[in-house]
Amino acid sequence: MFHKAMKSGCRAEEARLETAERLAKFLALIAVVSWRIFFITMSERAKPDAAPDSVLTFAEITALDRIDASRTRPRLQRPTLAAYLLQIAMLGGYLARNHDPPPGNMVVWRGMTRLHDIAFGSSRRYG
Repeated sequence: MFHKAMKSGCRAEEARLETAERLAKFLALIAVVSWRIFFITMSERAKPDAAPDSVLTFAEITALDRIDASRTRPRLQRPTLAAYLLQIAMLGGYLARNHDPPPGNMVVWRGMTRLHDIAFGSSRRYG
């Protein structure tokens, strides 16, 4: 699962870096990013009722709260890791139907990418 996040999410095989030094730096960076996606996904499965700040940053939680507050029907009823991860997965295209399996690394990857874009944009906008 971890290597799939590195390979598919970061597109490690598509990197056309010409020196070993650049490749080593790139692999170190995507290893950390892939580990974090994997950690967030597996933490939610192990402890869905945990506090979201156990794995998410303040900026990520704030951005998710702002997104949820702008909806006509807010989805974040309880501040649990499961609720926040579901919101992240839905940003990545997860449909959250009753028969769907739990969100995987790739949909969390896409959701985290969108969330960081939103958080960056709102931090630039609000101060």
